[in-house]
Amino acid sequence: MTKRSPYPRVVVLGAGLAGARLAARLGPDALLIGEEPHAPYNRVLLTEVLAGRYGPEVIALPEPAPGRYLRTRAVRLDRAERVVLCEDGTRVAYESLVLATGANPVLPPLRGLFAPGARELPGGVHAFRTMADCLALSGASRPGARAVVVGGGLLGVCAARALADRGVRVVLAQQGDRLMERQLDPDASELVRRHLTALGVEVHTECRVRGVRQVDGAVRSVELADGYVLGTDLTVLACGVRPRTGLATAAGLDVRRGIVVDDGLRTSDPHVYAVGDCAEHAGAAPCLAAPALDQADALAAALTAPESARPYVGTRSLTRLTLPHPEHPLDVAAFGDPETRPDDDVVRLTDATRGTYRKVVVRGDRLVGGVLLGELTAVGALARAWEADETLPDDGSPLLHLLTHDGGH
Repeated sequence: MTKRSPYPRVVVLGAGLAGARLAARLGPDALLIGEEPHAPYNRVLLTEVLAGRYGPEVIALPEPAPGRYLRTRAVRLDRAERVVLCEDGTRVAYESLVLATGANPVLPPLRGLFAPGARELPGGVHAFRTMADCLALSGASRPGARAVVVGGGLLGVCAARALADRGVRVVLAQQGDRLMERQLDPDASELVRRHLTALGVEVHTECRVRGVRQVDGAVRSVELADGYVLGTDLTVLACGVRPRTGLATAAGLDVRRGIVVDDGLRTSDPHVYAVGDCAEHAGAAPCLAAPALDQADALAAALTAPESARPYVGTRSLTRLTLPHPEHPLDVAAFGDPETRPDDDVVRLTDATRGTYRKVVVRGDRLVGGVLLGELTAVGALARAWEADETLPDDGSPLLHLLTHDGGH
């Protein structure tokens, strides 16, 4: 005999940042469904838990009121009946359904990673996406242990830093020619590399991992493309994420890279919406926290006060990263496009003594990107000028914030 839940006005499927934010905004009108065994939490702060600076309870998000939160896994959407079918037998009817199913970690096609017919990662190998991943990796980390982090993007850099903080001997293998290549230019990337090296992380760029070798069901070595073999106790896969779209695809919704939504965040079904990492808006699925939160807020406004709601037009997001160090912590901020074209105007300042680097890119009469490392006094004013996407004044006043430590005053 199946169970039927109360009939909520809005069912939110997924208890990550976007889903939890939306459910909080909608209050008693929403029922939140999350499959993780942990209460909703701020995924952005998982690296602080891994580093041992925060306990899991510190990054917890407010939990919905009793009766407004189900911990179960959705297995099918019946769009004709407007029902979500769950693994525990619950049938949840909805007036409007919001898919906030997030993203899955990308698992690289490494030779020897999966035994024939196996679906679970072998012992010693960890993705780094969920609280369960974080706690498992924390439990396996001990001073002197060897770790190989595969991937040198934002997540890989954060994971390497957090493991180094726990006394783990870390090798970071990045296939590209520099760290955080999506956010940083070569000069800024080199400063991040030096910072990690000072923490004891061994960084290898233009380094492709070809496979892994298992001993008694656990990975104990990593093989590089040039044949070199690294011994390891822990292997962390930080190779990016991919929108989680399985339920939407099976239900016949329009899916490309993510679940396609319009400016109202509505899918190809007028009763179904999508927000966060699983959503693709205007051809983009950035899988970042800022767009996820903006989408949740925009949809909450549209569902509660449709007559005054504004269309979602996208989010211009700023990447912020703090790499702690006992003596020389490194703060990083990046926005827009740090790469330059031949006709761009570039302002760049480097202070080797203070360990700071500042660069902005102006294209025509607009600020199109910037990177700041070290002192971030200027980041607020620069980010606001970039987010506004407005013509810069002829006197160059926004750039004055880059050139002075006091914000131009």
